[in-house]
Amino acid sequence: MMETVDGEYQNYRARDGAFVRKHFFGKHPKLLEMVANMTDDDIWRLTRGGHDPHKIYAAFKIAQEHKGQPTVLLVKTVKGFGMGKSGEARNTAHQTKKLDDEAIREMRDRFAIPVPDDELADLPFFKPADDAPEMKYLHERRAALGGYLPQRRMRAEETLAVPELAAFKSVLDPTAEGREISTTQAYVRIMTILLRDASLGPRVVPILVDEARTFGMEGLFRQIGIFNQRGQLYEPVDKDQVSYYREDKAGQILQEGINEAGAMCSWIAAATSYSTNNRIMIPFYAFYSMFGLQRVGDLAWAAGDMRSRGFLMAGTAGRTTLNGEGLQHEDGHSHVLASTIPNCLPYDPTFAHEVGVIMHDGLKRMIEKQEDVFYYITVMNENYSHPGLKPGQEANILKGLYLLQEGARDGKHRVQLMGSGTILREAIAAADLLKADWNVDADIWSAPSFTLLARDGQDVERWNMLHPADKNPRIAHVTQSLQDTTGPIVVATDYMRTFAEQVRAFIPKGRSYKVLGTDGFGRSDSRAKLREFFEVSRHFVTIAALKSLADEGALPASVVVQAIEKYGINPNKPNPVTL
Repeated sequence: MMETVDGEYQNYRARDGAFVRKHFFGKHPKLLEMVANMTDDDIWRLTRGGHDPHKIYAAFKIAQEHKGQPTVLLVKTVKGFGMGKSGEARNTAHQTKKLDDEAIREMRDRFAIPVPDDELADLPFFKPADDAPEMKYLHERRAALGGYLPQRRMRAEETLAVPELAAFKSVLDPTAEGREISTTQAYVRIMTILLRDASLGPRVVPILVDEARTFGMEGLFRQIGIFNQRGQLYEPVDKDQVSYYREDKAGQILQEGINEAGAMCSWIAAATSYSTNNRIMIPFYAFYSMFGLQRVGDLAWAAGDMRSRGFLMAGTAGRTTLNGEGLQHEDGHSHVLASTIPNCLPYDPTFAHEVGVIMHDGLKRMIEKQEDVFYYITVMNENYSHPGLKPGQEANILKGLYLLQEGARDGKHRVQLMGSGTILREAIAAADLLKADWNVDADIWSAPSFTLLARDGQDVERWNMLHPADKNPRIAHVTQSLQDTTGPIVVATDYMRTFAEQVRAFIPKGRSYKVLGTDGFGRSDSRAKLREFFEVSRHFVTIAALKSLADEGALPASVVVQAIEKYGINPNKPNPVTL
């Protein structure tokens, strides 16, 4: 049997007993002797293990009784078993939707189903008598399993309280003078706070596949340890360090090795524990953003389908944030992929206070309210100062857009600059250039989630369509936020233009909306050079703003030409989309 390939096995079931006798048993004289007393029909009736109830029972009994090791059952079956010439072991098209009368008769005879010939055409449902042994067994098993209708647990029976937002004060306050941190550090601070919480701490499941130190998480090695069911089996090479690679039977970190699919499966297991185990867990899977949805997108979709609850933390995110390692790390599309999963809430925060507000909201919704959502949050390894949370910004951060910084009012012209993630800082720098070099004032808008803005706009649009007589039509958040502002709107992100283009339909009517993005491959270089290459740098944001003003007749085109010359930009440089 180990010499027989799948194609041969399929052929055996598609032919007859004589064919099997000649081509399978005929391979060896001793095999022919074993079936010498069997007719061709007897040989044809031989079943694969997966269709033999006695073999299946015996295999499961052995597996159940075997202790101390995992057990794997390899069960061999035949595709279309019982369909006879209509489909058994045949490559039939999916359009085959029913059996002919002869095939039904053969199936009835083969499985000894007590249905008379004159009823076969009606395909009657056969049910054994209530006192039949198989019916008694089925009722007993359903009673033991808790009822007749298997159902998914929608909510865990336990309740957990999430601390107030103030518990994350260390990431909500402005960074100290001269102090710079990354949003990845903000995330790790929040997780450390949660681990110290008496109620939530034991529920936190940090998951890693590679380079914990890249994400600044090595401090957790000493604090909670890496799970290994056999404990530490060797002396780590970094044993002399404070945060050495400590494994422990009671460890809390899941370090999966370079195995994104395995890590995602571990995350799903913890993210659905509220349903499968009636125990709420809080999984955090941290990974390089390029190695997330691009590699395990199907598992992310499955996670949504299974109503998973947890945090996917995509580090070194964006197409220009991890220079030096080439295209394998230049993610400009993970947010586009995340937008396709309805119950995934994606955010691209720029500042620590945004990370804190978003993660606190996630804990409230997934742990306290037990809503069926999960969060995809991109964080960066770029250090800079953070302005801190201002009262009243929380709600709009969660909606996806808020006014971060209002420009001066003494300039002749005005623009609205918008962005997310690391490139928002280029928009902030562009506002300074516009004011200093061209006397143009700029308001700065932080857009932590273009995807949620788009979903809100689509929801409003649908509601208004279905309530045409309502005297108070709803207004999308992005529309409401920008409708009282003046000047063209310029957007720049570290992602493809499609990401920010999602909200174009909801920009106030008549307003110019210019989107800059990182379409194209790009090449490995410094962050500054990559941003110039992709045309999302402060200089290109400035030029886009001036050109938009010129298009509206507010400025002469010559000003744009001057800006291109002033910032040393080659107007004939290759289009990055084509490279």
